[in-house]
Amino acid sequence: MDYTPYPRHDVLCIDMRSFYASVECMKRGLDPQKALLAVVGDPNRSGSIVLAASPALKKKHGISNVSRYFELPQDSNLIIANAHMGDYLNISLEITKLMTRFVPKEAIHIYSVDELWLTVDGLRRLYGSVEEIAQRVQASIREQFGIESVIGIGDNKFLAKVVMDIHAKKAPNGISECRYEHVSDSLWPISVEKVWGIGSRMKHHLNRMGIVTLGDLAQCSKAHLKKRFGVIGEQLYWHAWGIDLSPVTGNFTKTEQKGYGHGVTLLRDYTKDEINACLLDLCEEACRRARRDEKEGRTIHLAIGYSSEHGKGFSRSTSIDTATNDTWEMYQVCLQLFEQFYKEGSHIRKASVTLTNLTDEVGTQLSLFEQRDRQKQLDYAVDQVRERFGSTAILRASSYTSGGIAIDRGKKIGGHYE
Repeated sequence: MDYTPYPRHDVLCIDMRSFYASVECMKRGLDPQKALLAVVGDPNRSGSIVLAASPALKKKHGISNVSRYFELPQDSNLIIANAHMGDYLNISLEITKLMTRFVPKEAIHIYSVDELWLTVDGLRRLYGSVEEIAQRVQASIREQFGIESVIGIGDNKFLAKVVMDIHAKKAPNGISECRYEHVSDSLWPISVEKVWGIGSRMKHHLNRMGIVTLGDLAQCSKAHLKKRFGVIGEQLYWHAWGIDLSPVTGNFTKTEQKGYGHGVTLLRDYTKDEINACLLDLCEEACRRARRDEKEGRTIHLAIGYSSEHGKGFSRSTSIDTATNDTWEMYQVCLQLFEQFYKEGSHIRKASVTLTNLTDEVGTQLSLFEQRDRQKQLDYAVDQVRERFGSTAILRASSYTSGGIAIDRGKKIGGHYE
């Protein structure tokens, strides 16, 4: 591959190691590298997921971020911490602010609460080599927050991310570099499922084609991959050669909203009689977000997941004549779908609703719709109260029943308690 036509940048991909656990350790005055600490979503549930484990806990007991609460060892030194998403978001914001000491905000691309990219083009005269810049970034995060980080360096965001995932986490200093010329040696021997952007389903399809490693993918025909997987197949081919043309600086614009959805995994089995209140709360949140963006939708989707002993559940949608962002209208359609496809006697463990086929919201002037217009004004008034005083400032009576979820979810950030 001749890499001459392709852009070269100095891109860092930075990952905060055991971020949630490190924050909890620092709050307690503990060394994240020595303390045995696990962050658990809900310690009152034995099956709750371990959201983060300190490096020492991972090393000593093999605990990972997919372990369950009941799998934690009986160790007298083990500390169980509730998840505090508000704290993690605040620290993440402070780390992002810290990065502006090195680069302008246009050169920072946030990937998640504990991971981001920096484009450090033009900083060599100030700070030295790219690896020295990475060391400075590491040291600044450690000194200000007590959190260790690992950093991948590459010509583009893909290379920086993949070398960080694959090699930097194992490197003694937590830094690894991969340029175009290093791809065949550093990345091609890697199994495809370990590469960023390739999930279990894609791995299955690739393995059936005889593609096991990233090198196998690189040697596959681009035309064949595109025919099999469409645009994704072509992207896979270029990524296998380390090529990524996504922008590394500038204002990363938000993609156009395709729909407004809200879903929940319930903490217990719900009966048919209880699910109505849950669906109403879900429709309320989906429509609130649509109203915020002045959008309406004509297609309403309902997905219900049963408890394991009752099968998988169902996922159905229907379209209506007039676009809406009215909670009650969406709820009534969801009830119709539920009554039509629900398997009698089944217990429910998951539910989600989505409003799609979007159009811009337009005011209704005809007197025929005067009642609907009054309802819309009421919805917007309630939205404003919630925006100012919190999502639980005004609730429907159904939210206070056993099936309601709004009160509990109002106490959480990202599905976990603040």
